[in-house]
Amino acid sequence: MARPLYAPVLHGATCGRADEIDTIRAAVAVHSALRARGFDSAVIRTDAGLDALRNFDARRPDVVFNLVEALDGRSAAAAMAIRAIETRGLAVTGASADAYRRASDKLVAKAELAAAGLPTPAWSADGLGLSGPVIVKSVAEHASLGIDAGSVMAADLAPAAIARRAVEFGDAFFAEAYVDGREFNISVLDGAVLPPAEIEFVGFAPDVPRIVDWNAKWVEDSAAYANTPRRFAFPEEDSCLLAVLTRLAERAADLFDLNGYARVDFRVDAKGQPWILEVNANPCLTPDAGFAAAAMEAGLDYDTLVERIACAAVRGHRRRAAA
Repeated sequence: MARPLYAPVLHGATCGRADEIDTIRAAVAVHSALRARGFDSAVIRTDAGLDALRNFDARRPDVVFNLVEALDGRSAAAAMAIRAIETRGLAVTGASADAYRRASDKLVAKAELAAAGLPTPAWSADGLGLSGPVIVKSVAEHASLGIDAGSVMAADLAPAAIARRAVEFGDAFFAEAYVDGREFNISVLDGAVLPPAEIEFVGFAPDVPRIVDWNAKWVEDSAAYANTPRRFAFPEEDSCLLAVLTRLAERAADLFDLNGYARVDFRVDAKGQPWILEVNANPCLTPDAGFAAAAMEAGLDYDTLVERIACAAVRGHRRRAAA
């Protein structure tokens, strides 16, 4: 009998912020799913020193299931773990180190999207040169860190807000033209687009920006959390829009070479024009997160989804090794 494939789950989270705790939840869930599908697995935590990766020298994995979203609390460092896995010649789930770096730095990603003719809102690294309302965001951090209702402001306020939030969060921020409209998440699995999801903004007061901020993602007793449900059912009149979003998500995934799994986030303005906000090269994989929900809409239960991601990484690694 062939031995089971060894697929350790790697993460870099600590029991600190809500998004870090969520990564730990994802690691436990993925480990359980792998075991249920016949893999041998373990959960391994690393930090920016990457000493834990010595485990892979002692016991060589068939594939590393990568859930590293940050190292020592810094999202910008996550690509280091992928690079270290690749240097060892191992298969790894999700994006390559280069693809992750390009997609996760929002300024790099937006420049590449624009150069490829893909629609993304105008932006400014220092907040200058924009007009109208803008939203101030972190360049590298994920999970809406640093985003709240006060992140949407008049353009002339952006430079000061960028400087202030950079000090507060210890990360670079930038300004992006604010698109007041509908929000969609398009998930891509092994080259296939999963059913589109829309985030609804229910009962938001006129003076409250309709955004998925930190509260909406993580603070369960907040109004924003309760009033931003996800839906997969759409009227017939949305069919053309959904087809456009699907094509744009495919092009964005191809642009960044995201062959494993990814999520592309959109806003659609009042004229029906879609705008790519972000390309997420390592979307959350907890069983209740949007990616798993989209997979379920496509008929894939959680264990099957995790198996698909792991097997896609093994196949891709073997193809590259044989080339």
